[in-house]
Amino acid sequence: MNFQPLFRSDHTTTLVAPAAYRRLLEEADRLPLLIAGVAGVPGYNGFFYFREKYGSRVIGSRPTRNWRLSHDGIHGCNLEDPNQTRELLQKYKIKTIWNCGGSCALKACELDPEMARRVNVESVRSLLDVIEDTDIRLVHFSIDLVYSGHGRGDYIESDLADPVTMYGKTMLEAEEMILSERPQSCVLRISLPMGISFNGHAGAIDWIQARFAKGKPATLYFDEVRMPTYVECLNEVVEEILAGNLNGLFHAGGPRKLSLYQIAQIVNRVGGYDPELLQGCPRIDAGPTPPRAGNVTMKSDNLLKALGREPFLPWPLNPEFLPNSKDWHHERNSRWAGTPGLLANKLYKRPVN
Repeated sequence: MNFQPLFRSDHTTTLVAPAAYRRLLEEADRLPLLIAGVAGVPGYNGFFYFREKYGSRVIGSRPTRNWRLSHDGIHGCNLEDPNQTRELLQKYKIKTIWNCGGSCALKACELDPEMARRVNVESVRSLLDVIEDTDIRLVHFSIDLVYSGHGRGDYIESDLADPVTMYGKTMLEAEEMILSERPQSCVLRISLPMGISFNGHAGAIDWIQARFAKGKPATLYFDEVRMPTYVECLNEVVEEILAGNLNGLFHAGGPRKLSLYQIAQIVNRVGGYDPELLQGCPRIDAGPTPPRAGNVTMKSDNLLKALGREPFLPWPLNPEFLPNSKDWHHERNSRWAGTPGLLANKLYKRPVN
């Protein structure tokens, strides 16, 4: 098993995205903005980023059943209901939509495919119908799990998508619908967005940390490989694409490849949790439901070329936080002591120094 982290060879950690300091949506006259799907990690973090920058001209939507997610500017709207969607868009005179909604709960989607289709496909169908005769700009988030990962990874956009989960299948159907019916849109396939979630268990870090914090074991897979990204980097990329006219399908994975087991190692040691709580296994031992993808790493060269830069910093940024063996998380030293505070400052958000 290879535990050495991999990077894109042209990566630099000193590059600052120019979109971070300009009011691009104002310059492009692309406000008001609707962020659909603020219950998930990208949408939740993105909402507060854009809301702070553009104020009340940014609104968010979440399913009406998710009433616990309450904040000024966040509205209950079931996107699969065209009447609700149309009312929201007309009320706020929306010019731009970032759709990052959907259900990413692998097991729930597998056991309830009707729910998966309603949330991941029918919502997109409804949205496309409502905006059909408008010039509303649409950017849509898809996922790396449209691939099975049975090969060596490093997928490019033209590779055949072959999802093994209902989640991946429905996300693929939604992105194909958008690219076919509204080709002026931009679809980004992301990997694991690293940031906080509103309910404390919707994100990759959340679930792992919650298990460790309660003294419960967590089992992660040696051979499911992803490309995590800080949500702050994603926000800047989305802002630039929303303000521009880039269209089509692009991969948007981070520059570092990590297995789910390695990610859990990092959370365990940086958070200062009991190393005995982390267990690992190959994904074949995970059981039949839900089926697990393998190495779904993607090449994001087309996006880098379109933006003219490397937009993503590696997660985690500190090279001292990188596992180099299966037992790395058992090692503790005097240079840095893992604590939940260190995890919050270095893993949940992009470090500023």
